[in-house]
Amino acid sequence: MEANREIEKDYSLMEFVAELRRLADTLESNERFSIQIDEEDVLVPEHATHSIAFEIEDGRAEIEFQLTWEAGEAEGEDDEQDDAEEKEEEAAA
Repeated sequence: MEANREIEKDYSLMEFVAELRRLADTLESNERFSIQIDEEDVLVPEHATHSIAFEIEDGRAEIEFQLTWEAGEAEGEDDEQDDAEEKEEEAAA
């Protein structure tokens, strides 16, 4: 993933609610959340920090539900999980 970038996608109300519900269900299950934003796949690790921010800038108010982690962490976790699964399969064979 590139450093210092921002992508944003607008959703209908029903799509937005469905994504929030899916996020909440995933967090409650202690699983990694994945979402595609503007054709980019984003994988959020289980240990991401959760926060809610409120901001007023240039006369516009904004609330952000944020998940924060170090860039590259989620991708590395996939590799570690794949390696562990391969070792389990080799041991079972």
